[in-house]
Amino acid sequence: MSAQTAQPKSDSIEQDARRINARHGTVQPGEIAIGVIIGRTSEFFDFFVYAIASVLVFPALLFPYVDALTGVTYSFAVFALAYIARPFGTWLFMTIDRRHGRGVKLTIALFLLGGSTMAVAFIPSYEQIGWGSVLALCVLRIGQGLALGGTWDGLASLLALNAPQERKGWYAMVPQLGAPLGLLVASGLFAFFQASLSTADFLDWGWRYPFFVAFAINVVALFARLRIVATPDYEQLFQTRELTPARVRETYRANWRNIMLGAFAPLASFALFHLVTVFPLSWILLFTKESVTRFLVIEMIGAAIGVLAIVASGVVADRIGRRNLLGISAAMIAVYSGFAPRLLNGGESGELLFMITGFILLGLSFGQSSGSVTANLPIRYRYTGAAIMSDLSWLIGAGFAPLAALLLSSRFGLFSVGVYLLSGALCTLGALVLNKEFAKKTA
Repeated sequence: MSAQTAQPKSDSIEQDARRINARHGTVQPGEIAIGVIIGRTSEFFDFFVYAIASVLVFPALLFPYVDALTGVTYSFAVFALAYIARPFGTWLFMTIDRRHGRGVKLTIALFLLGGSTMAVAFIPSYEQIGWGSVLALCVLRIGQGLALGGTWDGLASLLALNAPQERKGWYAMVPQLGAPLGLLVASGLFAFFQASLSTADFLDWGWRYPFFVAFAINVVALFARLRIVATPDYEQLFQTRELTPARVRETYRANWRNIMLGAFAPLASFALFHLVTVFPLSWILLFTKESVTRFLVIEMIGAAIGVLAIVASGVVADRIGRRNLLGISAAMIAVYSGFAPRLLNGGESGELLFMITGFILLGLSFGQSSGSVTANLPIRYRYTGAAIMSDLSWLIGAGFAPLAALLLSSRFGLFSVGVYLLSGALCTLGALVLNKEFAKKTA
């Protein structure tokens, strides 16, 4: 192992942070879990604030010269830019991590994430500056993607390595709680402003407030995560667990097969993720006469159910195994894909059934999707390898999901969305089978 990989450099800023946060005592998995939940909730809140605005705001604000369907399509195309930029962000911030330390990397990344998100609130309309407003949104969306590549703090991997063997599934689900919690808060804010303001006021200034809140949450999350990461005890634990940044190219070249298997293993849950959060909102807005505010409340109910389902996934996984639960949930998602999307045309009861069932399946699968194949990586590559797996999973499974689902459903009907979801479930099942066979050969 190279000295550069094992002992990352740390500049004076990083050293000062560790002295300030000096502490003593045994590091407990529960303490790591708190830092992970706070960090992931802030990231997903940023994600959902932007995602909801992609449906309710940006089409009218930036693309008023086209029909509503085309406007949302253009908005979803911009939405995907963050997922394309994210792997480049991982490469950039892993370099910063090696040279200046994890605390410096996190500080820069979270200020970039919060700053890019908050700056969206100041974007003028197309009527004011024309294509400049669209260009500004694209730049800020890319900034969000680059920043997300740098928010990887290694706490999830540290949690997995530090968790008791008999409770690996329980601690694996902890990082995933941030997704429904972030959705719950973001949907609540938009529902409040939608219900309280006229359409004109909401599109003029009301939608901007959640983006300001996102910056404040990021600042709180930054200090909470630095309080854990920038401590001597945790730095020593990162070093002894060899959770230090390796070069991205070296990591991929040495572990490309495991990385690709890890990227495809969670595709069922990642595809479902956007098909029960972002896409349904666009369908309700464009193709039904249902209230958007009411549907945001349904999303909040779904998110609360998703929290419970994720917690349940930890209990079930510790009894039957994480990979077994992933396989079973992928098979259930395949069944769900055959009938559920058409429930969106079934009125209030159909929408509610679609969302509740979807969030239960999402919680069970997404709860165990994080790092399902990461254990196959040599420990020296686990910190960087886990970040690369996550980037590729989100890019392949989720980045273009709202756009693909909207294009398919508008041309071929909701049945085609089920086919799209089925392809994700089949990818997960195939990756799990290949991973099992690969593990036997290398055992």
